[in-house]
Amino acid sequence: MITFILGITALILGYIFYGKFIEKNFGIEHKRTTPAFELADGNDYVVMGTRKNALIQLLNIAGTGPIFGPIMGALYGPVAFIWIIFGNIFAGAVHDFMLGMISLRNEGAHLPELAGRYLGKMMKHVVNAFAALLLLLVGEPIS
Repeated sequence: MITFILGITALILGYIFYGKFIEKNFGIEHKRTTPAFELADGNDYVVMGTRKNALIQLLNIAGTGPIFGPIMGALYGPVAFIWIIFGNIFAGAVHDFMLGMISLRNEGAHLPELAGRYLGKMMKHVVNAFAALLLLLVGEPIS
């Protein structure tokens, strides 16, 4: 129970302090409207409430935890717990935030489209293949 409380505390402190550091580093423009407002079409671009949007973000970062957490624990032991917590703070959350901000600056483009735009058509295909592989890993039962 102590490790659980310490883990939650580390996540909260990471959100408060490291989140402010990343936000300052990225240079947020608070006046910018989101593509959901600018390009609203009722299909691909839909305005959502803050609570629903926060729940989707939570599921994006925590959705694979019940799948990969036990696998990592079985493979690496208790050190996986530390890896999961600090990985979420320093890698997962930062990745989601940065990708969201870059997407916001590019009319809501998703990761493969951004890779194609900035790194070339070949990287777009690589990112699509990598995303498909990750989906297979998450959906494939381990026997």
